[in-house]
Amino acid sequence: MSTTADDAPEATDTQASVDYAEVLRRIPHRYPFLLIDRGEDWVKNKSMVGIKNVTFNEPFFNGHFPENPVMPGVLLIEAMGQTGAVLMSKSLDADVEGKTIFFMSVDGVKFRSPVRPGDVVRMPVEVVRHRGDIFKFRGEAYVNDKIVCEAEFAAMVVESPK
Repeated sequence: MSTTADDAPEATDTQASVDYAEVLRRIPHRYPFLLIDRGEDWVKNKSMVGIKNVTFNEPFFNGHFPENPVMPGVLLIEAMGQTGAVLMSKSLDADVEGKTIFFMSVDGVKFRSPVRPGDVVRMPVEVVRHRGDIFKFRGEAYVNDKIVCEAEFAAMVVESPK
């Protein structure tokens, strides 16, 4: 059975935010590759907004144009993917022990503007459709209400090797 974002149940107010501790419980990423700080406006099977506070201390700034630091575009896509993974894990109420959520595809990527130290990136990610443990998303990244990146991507839950 396939579900679209339009038929998804609404979340309650107590479910709407995902703090840093829950992000750490939901996905296996850790420093320096954890690229979301928290989630806001979570709606089961429908959407979540990921938040990334970009600091000058990010390890990629040492080598990615040190005189003109810019967050690598591929990391913006990864941050949207991590937002989608938290949304999936929370929506499926997945037992994250022994499972990992992997990208399956990334399409229609567009980079609109650079992300720099001091920026706060807001990443609204919405479920386009899902079937079982496979989700397709549409994500965007904004800094100060200006779009900086957009993409469609898919992900699935897989058993981790023992």
